Amino acid sequence: MYGKAGIALAMAAWLAGAGHAVAQADSAQVAAEAQAQLNAQAQADLARPRTSSVDRIVAVVGKQALMRSQLDEQYYQLLATMPPAAAPKTAADSARIRKQVLSDLVDDELLVQEAARDTSIKVTDKEVMDAVAGAVKNIRARYTTEPEFMSELHKAGFASLDEYRRFLAEQSRRDMQKDRLKQLLKEKGKLKPVAPSEQEMKAFYEEQQGQFGSRPATVSFRQVVVAPHPTEAAKARALALADSILIELRKGADFAVAAKRFSADPGSRERGGELGWARRGLFVPEFDRVAFSLKIGVISEPVETAFGYHLIQVMRTQPGEIQVRHILIAAEVTPADVDSAAARAQQVYNAALAGESFDSLQRRYHDGTEEREASAVPLDKLPEVYKRGILTTDSTVTIIAPFALESPGGGRKYAIVMVTERRGEGEVTYQDVRDRVRQILADDLAMQKYLAQLRRATYVEVRES
Repeated sequence: MYGKAGIALAMAAWLAGAGHAVAQADSAQVAAEAQAQLNAQAQADLARPRTSSVDRIVAVVGKQALMRSQLDEQYYQLLATMPPAAAPKTAADSARIRKQVLSDLVDDELLVQEAARDTSIKVTDKEVMDAVAGAVKNIRARYTTEPEFMSELHKAGFASLDEYRRFLAEQSRRDMQKDRLKQLLKEKGKLKPVAPSEQEMKAFYEEQQGQFGSRPATVSFRQVVVAPHPTEAAKARALALADSILIELRKGADFAVAAKRFSADPGSRERGGELGWARRGLFVPEFDRVAFSLKIGVISEPVETAFGYHLIQVMRTQPGEIQVRHILIAAEVTPADVDSAAARAQQVYNAALAGESFDSLQRRYHDGTEEREASAVPLDKLPEVYKRGILTTDSTVTIIAPFALESPGGGRKYAIVMVTERRGEGEVTYQDVRDRVRQILADDLAMQKYLAQLRRATYVEVRES
């Protein structure tokens, strides 16, 4: 559950990263967000002072005691990440924040204990070790020498790097348990958002307004991306190759070796086709439907998507997620196919200039693997090719002439962009964050409701008020 400070920090992070809508989602996104969170926690841990006073129990949850040292650690970690405007200025402010931190500690312990009771929720040692290794690497990179890094460890109260790793491992394991419990609850419909009132949303905005800072200059746009189409003969050759590879795989050929040799997916090829853990909706619908219907170890028949033909294998499963790999066989696209796409893009551009409905043009010509629109993208977050296409154009122009998009695999597509809004830098208004405030508060209210149920079913005693 978010505390008040936690919600504000979540909002600040969202504002800082808003507008990445142009980038394609991939299976590493959730893991990257979790790793970034652990990295931030790790840095905050080094920045906090450690108390040397005698420890004592501040709360009991079930049979688990929460110690004052834990409260101090979380309190100082929060202070290290707070914007100056939110930092406590009086003893009463500090007491209020400590009370909220203790309440959040109790809630965290309730969630961890509930996750531990659910045998379907598993966190592997490898997942924890990988997260810790990433966090330590990130922190180490901030210091120029090893002695400087170790000195900071000792100042933070860690006797050795191993002790610091053990500390991070415990944090990481608990965070993964909580995240997977929340995901499972959502999938089972047990954590339904509770709609906040407009009054609650405005009250939150006014309370936290000073933390939002300024709004960057942004642009919103819609687009038609025209992709080259391979010939039917080229598609038939690709399907025949996929069928032949499938035959060999079912005879016992090594999937990873075949992926490295044949797959046209540059993002997974060198990993033997591995796409990592994924939830429903991450992949295009045709891939998603087959992947989530496969039994572990079974290799699918060739699955056609806009990318080509996929051979899919599920390696492991856990509630709501699969660990999957694939081999992509893409039909050959010739220079003539690319030239044809360029000509179609010019036709789309001319039609848009002539006033034809952009919706209609998207339905007829848009490549379904690309996003149709992007809202309020900060100018400094635009991919370079979009900067060249949009920002170098007269600001009064709304329809941008076709420009080429180069794919990692060497292919080429063409984008025709319709700019729907340009906004200069300014203060963040309520309307700027209204939808995001609603989402965060709705999730938080749902979690509060669930935690209230856990508190009623669990022995909880708070000894420090």
